[in-house]
Amino acid sequence: MGDLDDDGPAQYASPPCFMHELDPEFRAPSPPDWAEVRRWRKAERARLIEHRLEVSVDARTAMAGLIAQGLDQVIGDVAGRLVSLYWPFRGEPDLRPWLASVNARGGKTALPIAIQLGRPLTFKTYAPGDKLERGVWNIPVPVAGPEVIPDIVIAPLVGFDGSGYRLGYGGGFFDRTLAALPRKALVIGIGYELARLPTIYPQPHDIPMDRIVTEAGVIR
Repeated sequence: MGDLDDDGPAQYASPPCFMHELDPEFRAPSPPDWAEVRRWRKAERARLIEHRLEVSVDARTAMAGLIAQGLDQVIGDVAGRLVSLYWPFRGEPDLRPWLASVNARGGKTALPIAIQLGRPLTFKTYAPGDKLERGVWNIPVPVAGPEVIPDIVIAPLVGFDGSGYRLGYGGGFFDRTLAALPRKALVIGIGYELARLPTIYPQPHDIPMDRIVTEAGVIR
C-alpha cells in the first residue's frame, strides 16, 4: 500500500476518464458488498482449512520450522519482549518449540483467551509447563498468570493476501483485539504459502498485519 498525499492536487499519468458523466450506460466496477464477501469468505475458509489438513504432519512440521526462522528474522532479539503466540488448531503451524525458545532466550510468552463472541481477546502469560484448561473451541488457555499487553502478537492465518490482510475464522476476535490494544504491537500473521489469495476483499473493519511469515519467506 503506497502513501497518499491528500493535501495537494492529484497527479495522473494520463487524463482522468469522464465517461461516467457522458455515457449513462457506463458503470465503474464496484467491490462486492459485505453479504457477498461473507459468503465468499465462508467458502474459502472451509476450502483452505481442508487443504492444509490434507498436508502430511511431517510436511507441516518442516514448514513450521521455516516459519520459525522467518519469525527470528523479523523480530530479532526477543530478550525482554513479550510475545503472544497461539495454541495450534486444525492444522495450523505448530510453533510451540519456537515459543519455548523465546523463553530460553530471555523473552516472555503469552496466549490469547477468547472470553465471548463479539469481545476482544485478552492475554495471559504462559510458559511451557504452566497449567492449562480448556477454553472456547476446547483450545487450551492458561489457568493462572496475570493479564498482559504483548509487544508482539502472532496471529494464525486461514488465508491472506499480498497486501497483508488476514482471513481468520470469522469471529472477528483479532480485529477487535488489535483495535482495542492500548499501545501498538508488532502484528505478525502466520500461515502456509498454500493459503495465499489474490485478495480477501478487505472491509473497513479489517486490520492488515505488519508482516506475514510463511515457509516461503516474509511478506511486508
